[in-house]
Amino acid sequence: MPSTSPLSAETDRIRRSEILLHGPYDLAGKPDQALRVVFMSSYGYAYSLLAGGPAALYDLINRRPQVPAVAERAVAYECLVADANRLRTPGGEPYRSIENPAPVAEADIVGVSVTNAGDMHSVLRLLDLAGIPRRTAERAAGRHPLVVGGSGGLANPEPMADYLDIVALGDAEHSVLELIDLVHRNRDLARTALLEQAARIPGLYIPSLYEHDLLPGGGTAAVRPRTLTVPATAQPQYLTAADLGPAHFTSPISDGSCALVIANLGCRHSCHMCTLGVPQFRNAPIEELTAYIDTLERHRVRKIIISSPTFTQYKHRYQLLDHIAAYADRAPEPVSVIIGSVRADEVTARYLDAVARVDPGHLFTELQLDAPRGVITIAPEFAAGDLVRIFGKTMDETRVERALDLCRGHSHFGTVMLYFMVGAPGETAEDRLAIADYAHRVHQRLQRSDAAVIVKIQQFMPKPGTTSQRLPMADPDLVDDWITAIRNRLTTLAGPAHDRFRVLWGERSRLLLEAVCDRGDRRIGHVLETLHDAGTDFTCLTKAQLETALAAHGLTFTHHLRAIADSEVLAWQSVNTVQPGAEQQLAAALRNRLAVSA
Repeated sequence: MPSTSPLSAETDRIRRSEILLHGPYDLAGKPDQALRVVFMSSYGYAYSLLAGGPAALYDLINRRPQVPAVAERAVAYECLVADANRLRTPGGEPYRSIENPAPVAEADIVGVSVTNAGDMHSVLRLLDLAGIPRRTAERAAGRHPLVVGGSGGLANPEPMADYLDIVALGDAEHSVLELIDLVHRNRDLARTALLEQAARIPGLYIPSLYEHDLLPGGGTAAVRPRTLTVPATAQPQYLTAADLGPAHFTSPISDGSCALVIANLGCRHSCHMCTLGVPQFRNAPIEELTAYIDTLERHRVRKIIISSPTFTQYKHRYQLLDHIAAYADRAPEPVSVIIGSVRADEVTARYLDAVARVDPGHLFTELQLDAPRGVITIAPEFAAGDLVRIFGKTMDETRVERALDLCRGHSHFGTVMLYFMVGAPGETAEDRLAIADYAHRVHQRLQRSDAAVIVKIQQFMPKPGTTSQRLPMADPDLVDDWITAIRNRLTTLAGPAHDRFRVLWGERSRLLLEAVCDRGDRRIGHVLETLHDAGTDFTCLTKAQLETALAAHGLTFTHHLRAIADSEVLAWQSVNTVQPGAEQQLAAALRNRLAVSA
């Protein structure tokens, strides 16, 4: 009897470990000639279970018998062999899904998620791994799958325009099901004709159907549909909570170690550098969440991740926390909860009491600090109060202090995690150093010998789809020195208590990629392909490597850092929804701030 291959052995092991938290799938009643849809993930298996978008679509396709498709998953398996920046299967066998030994390349539709613009290169790695031609122009109907991309990393989809056939914008539960139905009914249709029909589905963007006039050195002169039947723009589709399946709010599969709950979608605030306030705010049905917690209890899943950006805004937060606490009280072993960041101006004594009952932690805090486990995460973003206001934040330091006073009176909470940005237009060196002063004041305000403060610093990146999208960005090469200065100042301020602080940073390579992928035109995909073919390790990409690749395509790095003038066409114009007046008002406020500080 032939031995089982490492890939088959791993997928067998995965299937044996899986718990279907929403119940089994009945695929026997699927329509004839059901399509094969494979969601590929650049992450390992455990992390892929927490990827809400693909998991929700996987569950929806397999849960509904009338959908003419069967969904599968293919991940970065442990047995894959790393070869520079590439991955290959052991022994050269075809890359397969967890559910099906047939090659992924034989699927009808392949889905890829890009969670961060700096990870766009993973699309190339996955396509190579699967043996699917990278470029859309190289794929033929009936021979190669449609490649559909999605998630927030494609807010500017243009760098991937020559590699993704379709980009799903916003919530994809309706658009992807319509696409599946379209493909199922038109198996023999030429690919261009099929894509022209897909372009009429709300929430789908077809890059190949738009012509871009590109400028020397970078930038886009004009964008227009190639035919009169293609809409001038593609808009994201956002659905009501009632239109979203249960798996949009709760992970459908667990390996027994943890499970994900998304209590609410979006944010009630609209800060100028954030996309969370773009879609309508929606609460998950509490009945679905409490029933899900009961399911976790039956299966003894004891780590629960509440991945809500603003859990304090969830309407039924106390009912959910009480339900989890009741499970924890009954469980023979500890039950822990990891909660995403909260708004300091929404923290109350009641909230802290409720959270304390469920042993709260944080995704970043396996920090080896001699401190209470209870972690409160607060995102001031800026230490300068006027920058907080200019960017539309409402979390001034007075409100943060009020939240800290509540924490001080609660024995369970002694660790505060602060999120800050550096490199925003209008920022000064003093503004950056003030982050250290802010963190030190937070520690003093807690008035506890065991208090700890974690400072998580990110570089300001003007994101497509936000009011700040045209603003300039700082050169990521500068940030390391800024972080060093902040650390040194904090060490000086803290004195003997310096070990109660931690400054988290270390993302230069990703930021270099983000700088060009967030702002770049269609040539950036070719730059990534050049780097990919050279075997570049994207986790330690240098500016010199990136600049060399950009130059090979007639581009420069500095072009992508500059402010984009109001008169310029955005590379992502076909999917842009931001009002110009809001952009201009923000830019003027920052210019005025700089003029005053000068």
